[in-house]
Amino acid sequence: MSSWHELPRAAFDLETTGRNPLTARIVTASIILVDGRGEVLEHHEWLADPGVPIPEEAAAIHGVDTRTAATLGQPVALVVDGISRVIGSYFQGGIPVLAFNARYDFTVLACEGLRHGVRIPDPRPVLDPYVMDKHADRYRRGKRTLSAMCDHYGVELTRAHTSAADVMATLGVAAVLADRFAQLRRPATDLHESQVVWALRQAASFQEYLRRTDPEAVVEGRWPAVAS
Repeated sequence: MSSWHELPRAAFDLETTGRNPLTARIVTASIILVDGRGEVLEHHEWLADPGVPIPEEAAAIHGVDTRTAATLGQPVALVVDGISRVIGSYFQGGIPVLAFNARYDFTVLACEGLRHGVRIPDPRPVLDPYVMDKHADRYRRGKRTLSAMCDHYGVELTRAHTSAADVMATLGVAAVLADRFAQLRRPATDLHESQVVWALRQAASFQEYLRRTDPEAVVEGRWPAVAS
C-alpha cells in the first residue's frame, strides 16, 4: 500500500485571537489540497469576523485587526461551516489533512463548532509534522516551531503566521520528513493511530520534565483535538 506522501493530501491552518485553543476565535483559515507530486489542486481561504475584539498582540502576528475583520470578514459561523465542509469531504475520501501542532487547530475548530452549532467532522486521518518530527528525531536540540523546522529542513517560509504561508510550509516540512525518515512512510490511517500514542508519550515526558520545578504542572496529551 502506498505511503501518504505519494498520494493526494491537504494541509490546514488557522490564525486566531489567542493562544488558548479552548477560547481562541478564528480570524483566518487556509486549506490547500495537493496531488501526489505536491502540485496544488485546490486552495481555500477564509477571513472571519470572530465576533469579539482581536487583541493587539494577535493582530501584530497575523496582520488582521478588529476593524478589518468586522468590515471584510464573513460571520464566523459561515467560516466554520465552510472549513468543516471542505475538510470533511477530504476525510470522507480518505485524504489526510496535515496541520502543524494539530492539537491547537483542531481544538479551536471543535470549540467554534460548539459555539455556533456547526457539526465538525471527526478529524482523521490527520498528520502532524510537529509530532512526527519529535518522534523521528527525538534528541535534536533547539526549537521545534514551524519557522525553526523550516530552517532546519531547508523549507522556504515567507510571510510566517499567515495561514496560507504556514499551510505551504507544513506541506514542505512534511515532505522532507517522509523523505528522511522511513518510519514515517506509511498509510495515513496507520500513521494517524501512531501519532495518538506518540503525542501522549511526548506530553507525559514534557510533564515529567516540568514537574522537576512545578509539581502541579499538567501537559495535555490528547491528539489531534482536546475538544470534539
